[in-house]
Amino acid sequence: MFDFNLINMKTKNNIWIYSLIIMSFVLIFNSGCKRDDSHINVIPAAKVYTTLDRTIVPDAVPATPTVLINDPANFASHGYGTWHYGPGVPCQKRLDLMPSGYNYTSVTQASKLLRFFTITDIHITDKESPAQAIFFAPYAGQNGISCYSPLMLYTTQVLDATVKTINDLHQQNPFDLGLALGDMANCSQYNELRWFIDVMDGQTITPYSGVQKPGTNNHYQDAFKAVGLNPAIPWYATLGNHDHFWLGSKPINTRVQNALIGDSILQLGNIFTDPNAMNENTFSMGTIDGSTQYGTIIGSGVVANMGTIPTVSPDPNRHALTIPDWVNQFSTTTSNPVGHGFIQSDPANVLGACYSFVPKSNVPLKIIVLDDTQDATEAPYEEGIYGHGELTTDRYNWLMAQLQAGQDANQLMIISAHIPIGVSAVGTPMDWKPVLPGYSSEKNLIAQLQSFPNLILWVVGHRHLNNVTAFPSTDPTHPENSFWEVETKSLREFPEEFRTFDIMRNSDNTISIITTDVDPDMADGSLAAIGRSYAIASNQIYGLVGQPLATGSVSYNAELVKQLSPGMKDKIKNY
Repeated sequence: MFDFNLINMKTKNNIWIYSLIIMSFVLIFNSGCKRDDSHINVIPAAKVYTTLDRTIVPDAVPATPTVLINDPANFASHGYGTWHYGPGVPCQKRLDLMPSGYNYTSVTQASKLLRFFTITDIHITDKESPAQAIFFAPYAGQNGISCYSPLMLYTTQVLDATVKTINDLHQQNPFDLGLALGDMANCSQYNELRWFIDVMDGQTITPYSGVQKPGTNNHYQDAFKAVGLNPAIPWYATLGNHDHFWLGSKPINTRVQNALIGDSILQLGNIFTDPNAMNENTFSMGTIDGSTQYGTIIGSGVVANMGTIPTVSPDPNRHALTIPDWVNQFSTTTSNPVGHGFIQSDPANVLGACYSFVPKSNVPLKIIVLDDTQDATEAPYEEGIYGHGELTTDRYNWLMAQLQAGQDANQLMIISAHIPIGVSAVGTPMDWKPVLPGYSSEKNLIAQLQSFPNLILWVVGHRHLNNVTAFPSTDPTHPENSFWEVETKSLREFPEEFRTFDIMRNSDNTISIITTDVDPDMADGSLAAIGRSYAIASNQIYGLVGQPLATGSVSYNAELVKQLSPGMKDKIKNY
């Protein structure tokens, strides 16, 4: 049996230190980020807090972890997973895209064009699946959290708490729509995607696979009635790499597909170094015993040293989905709209898992939902992982046609994708694959995007960060040839957050994009709250606490100002 004591326990484990700032009321109104408060009279009695008001701060723990990641029973007794509220994070005004000398001090926000939320990377997990990668957690460094984390037990309950929080925010300030930015499933399984859709629909969820085994306090297996997204909020789906690759990393071959639905735990070679790893039997991947209180790991180890390897209850609902299968699942839903973007009256608006739509008929703005994941039929990139950004020739041509059509129609444009662009150095695991004809490099593709001045925003997930990236114009005489990219944090890893966006027309007919992180509201003692404590403990033990990148992998709120072309300014001036 594999020994989790082999995990490196010397990872750094710093705690975020927040500077004390003024009260949240002052943050909202005096931080320089003006907000639309015309809805003030409809705020319900129970305030919905965002990270403008307060943040969740993990309590301090020793620099060297004193508890193992697979021992959640002892997290709290060692001080792991506990937290307290800290001050809010102010909304930072960003003028990176504006011309030199631009003066914003007298500018006011004249009207709200669109309000939406983004959720991403919940990685709904069939914890009892026999085709996981639990064995590799100790060998993957900080990336081991993607192979195993005790939060795996509670992903459906965390999503349900998130939906409830979105509904409460909607009562306070209505949303026009929501965007799910991919990695809804952890391992492309049918049952994982159905749990995601069914939580959004408000169905009864049975969050286990195989045969349910009664146990002591294994309440994470109990069926529950999901809250369901408010039917007044349409939501739209974006494809992620985990939605159609094995753990987001490898194409699913016949051997893996058979393991998913069978009773034998998947065996593989070294997925980090061996190109034939998916066809070998060196290591047993392990799974979770759902009859136990803390989700005991079973069947993980070096096959030659294990003797009898436990089996699991088979389940045909674990089968992996192809991209067309994945798309078709969104037609079986009770929330709005049917198809969640993939059903369109104009076939030209849809290509595979790509589509576009206009959310409000009276606002000149369209959203382009883009599948920018790798093609499973192609050879892997340098390190053998299918987690890079890529546009095949047909997707590239479709995107360019959509952008040109939006430009010609004088529509503001938002791209919703899964994998970010322009955030990773050449040759690193998220560097984009070039596609010819089309674009010769990621840098070349960014330059092409900048030729469409009506593109204002690219929203993404994938990296489990909260970063904001500016893509300013390379031509000082045309600052409108620019756009913003905003990443949303994973709901599976601390801080488990989603984002809200308010697209505002300013009095000088520039655009402000106000984006705010929100911690889902989780009742004390609830299963979702247990999941939060496990997410915090996992970050602490894997050494992921206190590592902000760029503008912030923790919480980050901002007002992002964007210049528009003269034609677009004239088009929106009366909205």
